[in-house]
Amino acid sequence: MAETILKVDTVTKTFGGLHAVENVSFNIDIGEIVGLIGPNGAGKTTLFNVISGYYAPSKGNVYFMGEDVSGLPPYKLAIKGIGRTFQVVKPFPGLSVLDNVVIASLSRHPRRRDAEAHAWEVMKFTGLADRAQILAGSLTLAGRKRLEITKAMALEPSLILLDEVVAGLNPTEADQTIELINKIREQGKTILIVEHIMHVIMNLSDRVVVLNFGSKIAEGKPEEVAHDPAVMKAYLGEEEQ
Repeated sequence: MAETILKVDTVTKTFGGLHAVENVSFNIDIGEIVGLIGPNGAGKTTLFNVISGYYAPSKGNVYFMGEDVSGLPPYKLAIKGIGRTFQVVKPFPGLSVLDNVVIASLSRHPRRRDAEAHAWEVMKFTGLADRAQILAGSLTLAGRKRLEITKAMALEPSLILLDEVVAGLNPTEADQTIELINKIREQGKTILIVEHIMHVIMNLSDRVVVLNFGSKIAEGKPEEVAHDPAVMKAYLGEEEQ
């Protein structure tokens, strides 16, 4: 029987009178790739921020490896094994790619020498080693998104949250990113991914969770969700298929 790594239990997040996320529940098992989709304003990023500790839930709980981690700050969750990327990529532009990854590695490897050795290993894995010495600010969008993934991987997470890592890339860059995500899964990592590009989500994910106006409207295998009338009405009819 599969072991659950993440349990989102009746999570609600309100901002004043606005229910950005309302009563959402789902589980992710170890080794799965789960896609989180929904139209703009559906609550995907808010839910991501609750899971990764940037917001505490207004109601409900988040459990990681059976432990209630609701509202713990991101750095504590990173130490426990949750890494994430950001939709708006913001590396330290005046530092080298290597130094950006070293900073992330320090949480696991407090000695600079060890952190740097670990950073090189991760950059080789993600394909950034040849750009280690250039300034992060000079990377292309695809390079900056790959650096985001590399920094998240440097935390040695069990669960990695990917926030629109394919959006804005050309088809070749998108295919290379999908290939990297599959390599990450082959390492035994569990992945929760938010993405607007439907064919990416449908090809990568084992299961898909669909939000609309902050509520979960569907969950299941990609082919099941793609034919769900509520999903087609809320999302698939309006987006690229």
